[in-house]
Amino acid sequence: MRGESSSRVDTAGRLGWPSVVLRVLAGGVFLYTGWAKLQDIDDTIRSVRNYQLLPEAIVPTIGSALPVVELILGVLLVAGVLTRFVSVLTGLLSLAFFIGIVTAWARGLQIQCGCFGNSGFTPDPVPGYVRELVLNTAIMLACAWLFRFGAGRFALDDALGLSPAAYLAPAPDDDNLMDEEDVEEEDIPAGIARPSQRSE
Repeated sequence: MRGESSSRVDTAGRLGWPSVVLRVLAGGVFLYTGWAKLQDIDDTIRSVRNYQLLPEAIVPTIGSALPVVELILGVLLVAGVLTRFVSVLTGLLSLAFFIGIVTAWARGLQIQCGCFGNSGFTPDPVPGYVRELVLNTAIMLACAWLFRFGAGRFALDDALGLSPAAYLAPAPDDDNLMDEEDVEEEDIPAGIARPSQRSE
């Protein structure tokens, strides 16, 4: 049992560095895109509107909130805070972006994706669509890894006790700490006094 626990801890340690790289890359992308969108909220709202997917009544709210959400998710990912929960939210948001781009392409919309704060129309949107589909697919895969293996090294999850290593650490082997008085009587050969009897 002890060997199995140690093996799992060693595995978590080896997977720590890939988690760091994926966490920082995915978080960095969201920090960059969120900051770019925040520079021109009106432009971001126009970008959301161009997809023609949401009711006009909520388009301004979504367009205004999106950069803030991306920045918060980016900060939490890079810092490694609540990584599993944040990776789910980040993956779902990337999935929403992915679906939006696919539907825009399928409907023949000639728009810029708006992922990096750019909006408007373009005569050749396909290269941008492909780029963003690949990027969002990569982020979703990174989020799946982080959900499975955790934040890795240099994450605040370690300090908060939320890292996989925290609960994969080998626990004391209770079998080896069993008190002699708990040994079943039938396990003691006949004629040998129990420890309690010797003390008497």
